[in-house]
Amino acid sequence: QVQLVESGGGLVQAGGPLRLSCAASGRTLRRATMGWFRQAPGKEREFVAAIWWSDGNTYYQDSVKGRFTISKDNTKNTAYLQMNSLKAEDTAVYYCAFDPSNMLDAARAWEYEYWGQGTQVTVSS
Repeated sequence: QVQLVESGGGLVQAGGPLRLSCAASGRTLRRATMGWFRQAPGKEREFVAAIWWSDGNTYYQDSVKGRFTISKDNTKNTAYLQMNSLKAEDTAVYYCAFDPSNMLDAARAWEYEYWGQGTQVTVSS
């Protein structure tokens, strides 16, 4: 069993930064994929970014490339999502997700085994 605890959400002005954290406990993250997804009101959950724990490779949704950076701290079993140049359309509940495998397609939400509780990010324009 893996527990994911997210933190770092909040209210920020457009153009500002925000960093989300997702701490995983209950399992050694030697081979795993961690992803960030978001869901805005009235919209489906969408993929944002992912990182493969074994080699640090990353993958981003096109709309966040160049603005968001996903990273990890192996010593803390924590993944981060640094969000810069935030826009009003980035407003959503952000979820981290974990799967104990090197996923072939990290954008597939239904393939992740564990999910965090979500954290609200609100960007005011």
